[in-house]
Amino acid sequence: MVVWSIPARKDLKNIYDYISLDSEYYAKKVSEEFLSKIEKLSTFPNMGRIVPELELPQVRELIIYSYRIIYELREENIEILAIVHGKQDFPNTHDE
Repeated sequence: MVVWSIPARKDLKNIYDYISLDSEYYAKKVSEEFLSKIEKLSTFPNMGRIVPELELPQVRELIIYSYRIIYELREENIEILAIVHGKQDFPNTHDE
């Protein structure tokens, strides 16, 4: 089962809001693409690559457009940790 962290939910909303400033259509399209790929993790949890900065086999990422969906494999579920732009440094993104 896939679960979302609160920061990841905020990331998705912020990305949607930012893109929708230019285009509601593309904001919806990008969000739907994220959700579609994330849904597949229930069946294929190892489909993402290991996050290079962390080098932990249980922390993986999917690349969609210019965004990185960071998730962690846990015994009982898969947790979406963050959605960050590819130019952001993931480990420092949610340190506040």
